[in-house]
Amino acid sequence: KRDMEQYLIPANSKKSQLIFGVFQPIDLVIMVIGIFLSLILMLLIPGETVIMLCIKMIPMAVGLLLVMPIAFYHNVRVFLIEAYIFYFERPRRYYWRGWCATYGFDENK
Repeated sequence: KRDMEQYLIPANSKKSQLIFGVFQPIDLVIMVIGIFLSLILMLLIPGETVIMLCIKMIPMAVGLLLVMPIAFYHNVRVFLIEAYIFYFERPRRYYWRGWCATYGFDENK
């Protein structure tokens, strides 16, 4: 029972590989592009109504929404990619093996 109480992998081991502990490089690129496009739209499109301001801020909002962290996934972008793979890629292959799986038999016997 004593061995069962020890962890094999620390819970935050992947966080140290991320920028600011949250972002992958592609996440920062998506955010910067969204903010840059919104700034360009602010300069190029005339109009000072609330509706026009919302339209100009759509690229930034989409970029920030994609990199927003959610539970059980890295962020919304990763969730959407995983959902697409699950629903649209065929054939689905499910593998039993994993880093913590045991097979129930000994190959030496």
